[in-house]
Amino acid sequence: MQRRSVSRFVFLVFATLCVLSVGSLTAQTTDHRGRKYKAPPPTSRLDVTILRNEDGKPIENAAVIFQLIGDKGNMELKTNEDGKTMIDVLPTGSKVLLQVIAKGFQTYGEQYNVDKATMAIEVKLKRPGQQYSIYELHDTSAAGTAKDGSGSAKSDTSKPEASKSQPK
Repeated sequence: MQRRSVSRFVFLVFATLCVLSVGSLTAQTTDHRGRKYKAPPPTSRLDVTILRNEDGKPIENAAVIFQLIGDKGNMELKTNEDGKTMIDVLPTGSKVLLQVIAKGFQTYGEQYNVDKATMAIEVKLKRPGQQYSIYELHDTSAAGTAKDGSGSAKSDTSKPEASKSQPK
């Protein structure tokens, strides 16, 4: 009797192991519900150099902002001591808005087509210009009027006079 129960126990253990191993093999080969792999699009590398317009020296710690046209969000990078920064995650064939902000310089913005595997962009930043004030005298000769010293505008009304001849 004892021999019979031991043999039944061994048989049940063996049958259970067989069922588990067959179930795991079929689960590995017939999994159709998983996500399909989609390869990421090819990317391009952009090397950006930020220089001063006056002397061509690099601008350190300038903020370089990349924004894909049509997508939400952006990526901001800082330039190193050589005025350079690099990004290599932009999809090839996309349009990107490049903005540069540096303390003491005019803000720069331009749209670029990322159509090559590697691109080099050089930006020369200018110092800010003088502000326009309505309280100062300005040369408006291009507009046809000029201010005299009294502050009143005088217009150029010098026309050749037509001869006034009356028919006889």
